[in-house]
Amino acid sequence: MSIHLMVVAAYLPGDVVNQTQKLALMKICDSADDETRLSKPGIRRLRAWVGVTEKRCMTIVTELVAKGLIERVEVGKQGRRAVYRVFPMGVPPTPSNDDLNARFKAADAAPKNPRLDRSYAARAAPSKPAMTHEDIDVRALAAGEGVREAGFPQGNPDDDEGRVSPGKPTGFRQGNPKGFPRETPSLPSSSSLLPSPPTPTADAVGEPGRGCPRHPVPAASCRACGTNPRAARAAAEKGRAEADRHAQQEWLRGYQEDLAQARRVAQERPEDVEAARLAARQAAREGREKAREAGGGDGPAGGPSGGA
Repeated sequence: MSIHLMVVAAYLPGDVVNQTQKLALMKICDSADDETRLSKPGIRRLRAWVGVTEKRCMTIVTELVAKGLIERVEVGKQGRRAVYRVFPMGVPPTPSNDDLNARFKAADAAPKNPRLDRSYAARAAPSKPAMTHEDIDVRALAAGEGVREAGFPQGNPDDDEGRVSPGKPTGFRQGNPKGFPRETPSLPSSSSLLPSPPTPTADAVGEPGRGCPRHPVPAASCRACGTNPRAARAAAEKGRAEADRHAQQEWLRGYQEDLAQARRVAQERPEDVEAARLAARQAAREGREKAREAGGGDGPAGGPSGGA
């Protein structure tokens, strides 16, 4: 492991190596010896460090060899790792703070996209935009190009002002002169016999296609007044639900009245309530005795009443 070589590789500028190449170089330096600068990183460790496929990893190693940052000493084979020498042309120095500040200042001043850098050539003033095709013809003649006639491919129309003949167009239906004083052609009437045609889903849901018979004049839709079959079914369901609710309320009201009457009797005649309670207890006792006699024993389940 060589920390010194790895730090040197980490400080290489971006115009020398990109991020992926720097990661691969740092891994090779991490596995290198300080004196001989020989490294055996292994393809699996190198792939895990960089995070690329094996084919891409070998391509990155070849790019580093082309840049002169490493060189192959031994080619890897099955069961044997490849051997690389790091910085065969010499180990570059570690940059100081002043060198880093100068590098960052130059990078900030450089254009973001080098392909759009126009600092090497003087930019001419923008030309005046062409207003008509005559301006285009003048520029074409100045550039030594031919001038073609401007206009449509099928030919330009004539310059006479009477392209549209004055007067009313012929061939249209005559409109209603009373409703349309300017004799605007009227549109054909609707094909439906009703004032407004029925809804498209009227036949599917069982609605009348000729209008509601409860109206003196058939209408196309009667949902507002509730005279169509759908509204009638909804009203019937609502009436049944309302009747059920009233029946439940009446039963609950009668039950509450009976309960209040029983409480009132218990408060007014407590001796009758006590007599009824004693009679109920006597009837229960007689019932248990009859069941015991029918079972043939004195115990509660027909067996003996006691014993070990």
